[in-house]
Amino acid sequence: MEDVTDTRFSMHDTAVVETTNGPVRGTGDGVVTRWLGVRYAAAPVGPLRWRAPQPPQPWTEPADATVLGPVCPQPTDPRIPLDLGAPQGADCLTVNIWAPTRGDGPEGDGPEGDAHKPVLVWVHGGAYILGSGAQPLYNGRELAAGGDVVVVTVNYRLGPFGFLDLSWLGEGFETNTGLRDVLFALRWVRENIANFGGDPDRVTLFGESAGGGVVTTLLASPAAEGLFSRAIAQSSPVTSVYDQKRAQRIGEQFLGELGMTARQSDQLSELPVTAIIAAAKELFNDVPRLAPGTLGFAPIVDGDIVPDYPVNVARSGRTLPVPLIIGTNEHEAALFRWMRSPLLPISGQAISEMFTAIASEQPDLQIPTPAQIAAVYRGRGKKPGLGVARDIGFRMPSIWFAEGHSVVAPVYMYRFDWSTPMLRVLGLGGAHATELPYVWGNLVAGRRDPTFKLGGLGAGTEVSHRMRQRWCNFARGGSPDADEGPRWRPYDEKNRVNLLIGRDDQLAFDPDHIQRSTWGTEVLSFR
Repeated sequence: MEDVTDTRFSMHDTAVVETTNGPVRGTGDGVVTRWLGVRYAAAPVGPLRWRAPQPPQPWTEPADATVLGPVCPQPTDPRIPLDLGAPQGADCLTVNIWAPTRGDGPEGDGPEGDAHKPVLVWVHGGAYILGSGAQPLYNGRELAAGGDVVVVTVNYRLGPFGFLDLSWLGEGFETNTGLRDVLFALRWVRENIANFGGDPDRVTLFGESAGGGVVTTLLASPAAEGLFSRAIAQSSPVTSVYDQKRAQRIGEQFLGELGMTARQSDQLSELPVTAIIAAAKELFNDVPRLAPGTLGFAPIVDGDIVPDYPVNVARSGRTLPVPLIIGTNEHEAALFRWMRSPLLPISGQAISEMFTAIASEQPDLQIPTPAQIAAVYRGRGKKPGLGVARDIGFRMPSIWFAEGHSVVAPVYMYRFDWSTPMLRVLGLGGAHATELPYVWGNLVAGRRDPTFKLGGLGAGTEVSHRMRQRWCNFARGGSPDADEGPRWRPYDEKNRVNLLIGRDDQLAFDPDHIQRSTWGTEVLSFR
């Protein structure tokens, strides 16, 4: 898998492109040209730390876009060994771009004569506090070259900088700054991507986990209208969006971790990043442990960027009318058990506490009884809890969103079932995030990657080829079909067609009918 030192990319093969802020110089290998660490907003430091993104100071000389820029400061966790791809730093509001190298035709078009190619804009996951658009996993070369598309990965503010609501403290603090960063980056794409060979009228916003949550949240945001024409939400925590009362309680807890009071809020803009990250790490672990089923950092309903809960917007037919691919993995919760992470409630006690807390918030909500749960989620140990966590955290919220959104635009629903023999031996199977290498075409993450140690690389390569074909054909403006496998039919409440992605793709009609009858039609989530 290629990295920033890949010798295929020569400093002598450069490409200077004009942007609205100033020219940038990238580099190519004859197949793909890339521009790394391209600034789309000013550094969010000092008084801008918790404010909406602002335009950067323009420049006139070509900026070096051959090296990845800093990624948002974040805690590290040995249970989550992420390779962020670049050092952490506050000046993190950048994008990375990969585009098929233009040919020598009269208009500098590509091999198929498509001067402006479909654009895929990636929002990474990481529980709204971890990860980056610079991760080697998200290297866009294979996706751009194989799909003949332009690929953009976005760095945005995370954790306390992007998804902690401090607006109740007064001037100097704005809501949902991480979402505002993504919106700002999408506006930058709309204004500039044509110069990189992309079509601003064919932009697909796609993301996984928290990144998928950004996608479904922006589908419910009027502020995102016109910024993308298609969307893909992989394992979106659709319902992990809270009201401002809960957000303020978490904000107060954050100040308590810092040993501060609201009266000292004027000091927050200059507080050392290390102190903020230390407090954020405590919050990240404590919130789901003390209130199972909730996150310390998440989008909030602020009446502005997020006018209402996204699932409610979808179910009332008010989401942006753009075609959507949405789905989850077969064994989502297995990754959280393997990491011993409290982010999903897996134990019987944690699940019981979650249901009790939701019932106290919403006493009229119909919650499945223990007997109903036991009848569907069988097994010993944590196995029943894994199924409950998967469905309440990812699967059912995606279904609830798909049901509503299918009224305003075509929806294609999937379930990712493929796993390698090694992942099955490890008890992971098709766990959370295991589809990512196949979407990106970056199957082996170095010599120590154990994923294919027991075989499966040949079949996995075919799975990846089909997935990339489907994602790119969808971005091109067509149906998400591949050369091999069935035609993917849209999802609706009558047929509920799902594409089951495995060694061979299959169509299934209402594969979740038992879970749907168990959980009912009411949305079960925190407020």
